[in-house]
Amino acid sequence: MPAPGAPPDFSAAASTPARRAGLLTAEAVFGAVLFVLAFGLFFYLTRVVFREHSQVFDNWGFAQMDALRAAAPWLTWWVFKLTFFGSVLFFVPASLLVPLVLYRRGYGRYAVELLLSMGGGLVLNELLKAWFHRDRPTTALIYQYGLSFPSGHAMMSMAYYGCLAWLAVQHGGRWGWAVLLIGWSLLIGLTRVYLHVHYPTDVVAGFAGGAAWLVLLRTGIRLFWKEDKKLVSKQASKVAIDK
Repeated sequence: MPAPGAPPDFSAAASTPARRAGLLTAEAVFGAVLFVLAFGLFFYLTRVVFREHSQVFDNWGFAQMDALRAAAPWLTWWVFKLTFFGSVLFFVPASLLVPLVLYRRGYGRYAVELLLSMGGGLVLNELLKAWFHRDRPTTALIYQYGLSFPSGHAMMSMAYYGCLAWLAVQHGGRWGWAVLLIGWSLLIGLTRVYLHVHYPTDVVAGFAGGAAWLVLLRTGIRLFWKEDKKLVSKQASKVAIDK
């Protein structure tokens, strides 16, 4: 009587879909936590600025940047160069050319994400500025038109570079690039405080608003493209072919 054969091992076939489902769950949890923190911080800042009228954080932030400028005046030249990468003059061509490059290389979905991130972020920023209607600091080192809260440089930098960071993690898990891109956006926001064209609370609120918008956008895209069903379908097809 022949010995019974070992039962077929389906763990390898199921491991990839299970792992992918786990990653999607982790992303959903991270996105939910990030949205709650970002929205909560933005709401807290609106209370501090418009209800409590507190200037403690703003005065402290300006004092730190003034001390830095006095200690290292040569930084001012670099600050003017760096702040350009959060301006309209940079973002308009960058928001068109980079998605075009992504599309031509076969990453049409990434191109759409970046376009929506910038377009929606711009509209949201303008609506928030019109709603809160906060004037800019009177101590600005350079003239800047428009309103102050939240900072457009900070919010759009988080929307643009934050979206690129998200895509870098999605495409190959490039966490190093993601950290560099987020750090770059934070530096751009700090230049606005350095130049006194935004209050520190404007900049922090811009970062929080940009992060919350990215989470909402990502959630909407996942629902629209129904990522979970597509991933399961592809993995099921692959397993069936392998069999």
